[in-house]
Amino acid sequence: MNPIANFAPGPSQLYFTVEGYMRSAFREGIPSLAHRSKEFESIFRSATEGLKELLSIPAGFHVFFAASATEIWERAIQNLVQEKSFHLVNGAFSKRFYEIAKQLGKLVDKIEVPFGESFEQDVVIPQDVEMIGITHNETSTGVSLSLDFINSFRKANPNSLIVVDAVSSLPYPAFDYSKIDSLFFSVQKGFGLPAGLGVWIVNERCLAKAEKILASGKTIGTYHSLPFYLQNAKKNQTPETPNVLSIYLLAKVVEDFQRRGVNTLRKETEYKAAILYQAIESHRTLSSFVKNKNAQSKTVLVADCGEHTGVLTNELKKLGIHPGEGYGEFKKSQLRFANFPAHSKEQFELLVDSLAKI
Repeated sequence: MNPIANFAPGPSQLYFTVEGYMRSAFREGIPSLAHRSKEFESIFRSATEGLKELLSIPAGFHVFFAASATEIWERAIQNLVQEKSFHLVNGAFSKRFYEIAKQLGKLVDKIEVPFGESFEQDVVIPQDVEMIGITHNETSTGVSLSLDFINSFRKANPNSLIVVDAVSSLPYPAFDYSKIDSLFFSVQKGFGLPAGLGVWIVNERCLAKAEKILASGKTIGTYHSLPFYLQNAKKNQTPETPNVLSIYLLAKVVEDFQRRGVNTLRKETEYKAAILYQAIESHRTLSSFVKNKNAQSKTVLVADCGEHTGVLTNELKKLGIHPGEGYGEFKKSQLRFANFPAHSKEQFELLVDSLAKI
């Protein structure tokens, strides 16, 4: 039975228009389009230009497609780091970004804080670091870094490329693109689509760095190197045969988001987060995992449930409400609740009312 609401943080609830677009896509033969065709070029243009408008991406930035955000971790390290990267680690996914850099043979450093905690404002990063990897919203813990904190690194490290993982926060945050060089996400979270597509946004500084590393004789990858990405994107194409259906669906959902207005999406996100945090804190058996209210994510809310996790999960599922499990070592003691545009205010109000009765 399909749940009334899927609150898992990814793959998460599908946006309500996706099923209709899927049907239209199959009627129109979208899944079997040639990726060098004019029809696909139109889809590519619609998706990339729509994202630039929705997310206020300025001129000088490019939008590329990968298989997933996990792939983009690897591509970012290959294309942007010749020797040294630095990573802010405060959860399982920010740690994995760091580990991939190590696996690729880079000289890697990090600052790490316990899961559920954020960073102090005085993080000092060596000046010779080529790339700073920052996870804006840690999906495993529900910790979100403030945009002011992220913005502070540009002035302190003007020569470093600042790469932001926004997998479980976009389209909610309004990033200042003058303070970052690259941003990436996957579509199965905040964009309410089936998994299978990653979006990588890069500026000219990133492209210049990739060219510099390539000129030095080092590999930066093959078909998904930044120069090859750009070569194809200028023709509204991709280097390889892409997930045409997913790019088409992304273009359509972005149009939906534009009609609603990004400011409306953001206000609704804040309202839904506020009522759920209040419900968690007022519940007799629940508490917020992230204690610092300034670091509490608006898009992935994590509740400590202790020994009551199983009971809460079962009771919610009886009502058609499917929460997300805790991550890793917290699987049996926490629940995670996604708060994306696909989750309506009515679904959140049902969740809050249901929690109060359990």
